[in-house]
Amino acid sequence: MGLSVHLLVCLLGTGSWVAINGMWVELPLLVPSVPEGWLLPSYLTVVIQLANVGPLLVTLAHRFLPGRLPEVGLINALLGLGCLACLLLAFLWGERSLVGGSPRSVALLALLFGLALVDCTSSVTFLPYMRRLRPAFLPSYFVGEGLSGLLPGLVALGQGVGVAQCLNGSSSQEAGNVTAWPLQVEYQAPRFSVRTFFLFLSGMMGASLAAFLLLSHLPAARQERAQEKHQVRLQGGDGHLTVEEGAAPQGACCDASCRRSWAWRLYVFGVLAWVNALTNGTMPAIQSYSCLPYGDFAYHLSATLAALANPLACFLGIFLPNRSLVLMGSLTAVGSLLAFYIMAMAVLSPCPPLLHLPSGAILIVVCWVLFVGTLSYVKLMVGLLLREEGRRALVWCGAVVQAGSMGGALAIFPAVNLYRLFREGEPCHSTCPS
Repeated sequence: MGLSVHLLVCLLGTGSWVAINGMWVELPLLVPSVPEGWLLPSYLTVVIQLANVGPLLVTLAHRFLPGRLPEVGLINALLGLGCLACLLLAFLWGERSLVGGSPRSVALLALLFGLALVDCTSSVTFLPYMRRLRPAFLPSYFVGEGLSGLLPGLVALGQGVGVAQCLNGSSSQEAGNVTAWPLQVEYQAPRFSVRTFFLFLSGMMGASLAAFLLLSHLPAARQERAQEKHQVRLQGGDGHLTVEEGAAPQGACCDASCRRSWAWRLYVFGVLAWVNALTNGTMPAIQSYSCLPYGDFAYHLSATLAALANPLACFLGIFLPNRSLVLMGSLTAVGSLLAFYIMAMAVLSPCPPLLHLPSGAILIVVCWVLFVGTLSYVKLMVGLLLREEGRRALVWCGAVVQAGSMGGALAIFPAVNLYRLFREGEPCHSTCPS
């Protein structure tokens, strides 16, 4: 029965970010088909950050209304909203509306806001809920969170990408002069449609909702919750005091969280904020500019394989858990250097180095995979450390994740959309030297 609870926890974890992760791996097919084009990733990052109103309200409720937030009911509502939004996306993602005289994907962006609201709020609801279970179930949750990127990534790999083909235009002859129309871009159809992909995401959200309902009512899951709360006796001269595990009696210190310094907390939360600023805010907004110059296939591979790197890092954390602050800092530095290279390629778009060589495409894909994998392992390390600090630390963990993500997105959005520091390329009309 313990194995079944691990499986249910894993399925719950998949519902945390499966919708937004699915959107990132589907972007190579969406970008050529929507009016926003290469700017769509930057719009998506801003929509996600606007959805941080959800975790903000939950955090304030924990602060000013402690113990009164219906945690189980809120999680049920979030997962239900995610199912509905994915289902509507399957039929409305291609709809366009005129805004200021220009076509815009209003339905797509509005439904993406709904999905982002679900996923962002999961950071401050799912992890605190995991506090009800024994610590042994936390890695299973992170595995499920990683699978929220792995499964859509595998499906996207099977779906394929609409590779651009350059076709010669027709020609005409007038007064002895031959006039040829410029090259035209035509995208090959994927193996199955975007609608089918969004229906798959809706099914995954439904599976996560079913798993959470079972966790709330299955007797085996209730037993695992009960096992976390055992009594600890503190013998005194005039009797004894009984407390819950992880709670310190007034005036006493009975666990490691009591001994954490402010420097330790600033370091751990600072790393967490920086890592999420890169992985969830800054870098996704410029992925199209860093990869598309090397071709649609390079963009497709970087989006899907990078999504696969996240759960692989979580699996590694199960067998090789590590809480070393030195290793955490070292891996953060490595991930930051990889981010610097990716950013440099985006700034040099549409003519980055090694543009016409296979090594250029391979290098950018490898950098994206290592960047996501390395910093995903850092996130797991932070999660393991804060799990030992108690429920309040996990709530702040989710809040810092979203704050860091918002900071990264707000920092990159003006550079992409207002100052136009990144330039788009034309698939069939390259001005770069051969």
